[in-house]
Amino acid sequence: MAYVRTVRTASGATAVQIVHGSRRGARLIEHVGSAHDELELEALKAAARQRLIGGQAQLDLGLDPAATAAAAAGSRGPLEIASSRMGHLWDGLSSAYDQLGFARAVGGDEVFRQLVLARIIEPTSKADSLRVLAEVGVDAVSYPTLNRRLRGYAAEEFRRKLAAACAAHARLGPASLVLYDVSTLYFETDAGDGFREPGFSKERRLEPQITIGLLTDAVGFPLMVEAFEGNAAETTTMLPTIRAFMAAHQLADVTIVADAGMVSETNRRAIEAAGLSFILGAKIPDIPYAVTEWRCEHPDQEPPDGLILTQPRPAGPRDRRRDEVVYYQYRADRARRSLRGIDEQIGKAEKAVAGKVPVKRNRFIRLVGADKSVNRTLEAKARALAGWKGYITNLATCPDGTPVTAEFVIGAYHHLFQIEASFRMSKHDLAARPIYHHKRESIDAHLTIVFAALAVGRLVEDRTDWSIRRFVRTARRYRTVQIRVGSQLLAAEDPIPDDLRDALTRITSPDGAH
Repeated sequence: MAYVRTVRTASGATAVQIVHGSRRGARLIEHVGSAHDELELEALKAAARQRLIGGQAQLDLGLDPAATAAAAAGSRGPLEIASSRMGHLWDGLSSAYDQLGFARAVGGDEVFRQLVLARIIEPTSKADSLRVLAEVGVDAVSYPTLNRRLRGYAAEEFRRKLAAACAAHARLGPASLVLYDVSTLYFETDAGDGFREPGFSKERRLEPQITIGLLTDAVGFPLMVEAFEGNAAETTTMLPTIRAFMAAHQLADVTIVADAGMVSETNRRAIEAAGLSFILGAKIPDIPYAVTEWRCEHPDQEPPDGLILTQPRPAGPRDRRRDEVVYYQYRADRARRSLRGIDEQIGKAEKAVAGKVPVKRNRFIRLVGADKSVNRTLEAKARALAGWKGYITNLATCPDGTPVTAEFVIGAYHHLFQIEASFRMSKHDLAARPIYHHKRESIDAHLTIVFAALAVGRLVEDRTDWSIRRFVRTARRYRTVQIRVGSQLLAAEDPIPDDLRDALTRITSPDGAH
């Protein structure tokens, strides 16, 4: 027969022992450990009970070397887990959310926090987000409460508060660079409704869609998102977004960085009329004078890789604009790819002209009535422009006050890959496409949540050098639990690896330091 007993020791602690007795009166006493408070005592008694029922493996509770045992809530059997949560993941994301100032911006709205972080952990419908939160170990609100709150997230004032928090985090100033680009989100429906409308789609889809304009800082951190009708031209979305952003943050001037496809001639004139600074990709319809001059001075010589030519465009007395400069850069790798494409298209054009293949869309085929011929003039121009790319700016100085340079302009333009990375994160990691939303109000609320999730995700990526997907996938495996031992609750957690601990430290540190 064996039983558990407690004995007061001379030091004032309470010893927990297992007494093994026999019919002859012989006893063997097994010392389990000594407790110095009620929590340790309950843990040691439960550990002793578990030894009695079969020598189950012990769980380290971090009490002391002699008391590293699991504690059972009842008299026998396994421990009762009172709660279990993805503590490291949730706390890390919550810290990033708070450091962006979102909690203060939305007045401590915990429902919004839960929806934003749940979208990062597992992007799904709003109703299914409650399941995600339950798996995380967070007490979520009811679905009716969630639906009532969504209406407020679509409000213009609510969205402007989030944008203001993002601008404050990005520390924007009068000379800050802002990147702009657009994308589309399609809907699986047949008919448009004035907002969701068929339009130009980069994915070549025919379904109704909406156009999304995203404004970010120079490193791709989101500053504002705007939704437009699906049939709105991309070039018409930029100025309304930028003007709204500048008015909201009382900025007199920012430097717009955008791709050539985003800016029509009308758009550029409007930017200039608004007195804004810009760095834009320049379309090259004809061979620039600077390129022609260089070729005349260097006949039968290929441009060196990285060559930059400068062509000033001073403003005339009647021009309502600043002086501009166009930089033309030559890249050997770009020329190689362009020439290969030209060769392929010329080959197809020659076969079509010879009647060997049907005539298809090809810019090098000249059609005059029923006559077909290869446009050699266009071919010569295309080959002369292969490898060249233009960049136009009206900046006179860099943000630090030094005169603007070609290297600064071209480097700023190449930051556009950052906004493309943000679009990829929002579309793939955060599932931005509003599958379950049909009305304008609910779509705007959905995009507000995605915008905030994108900001949190970018902060996590910038601090950790991990993708947000890697951070979520790694951190969600390590849970923190509370174990009930009698009337006491013990905390336990899975040990986390060093790289995750380092990542969490960077996220939770205000300056992101290691």
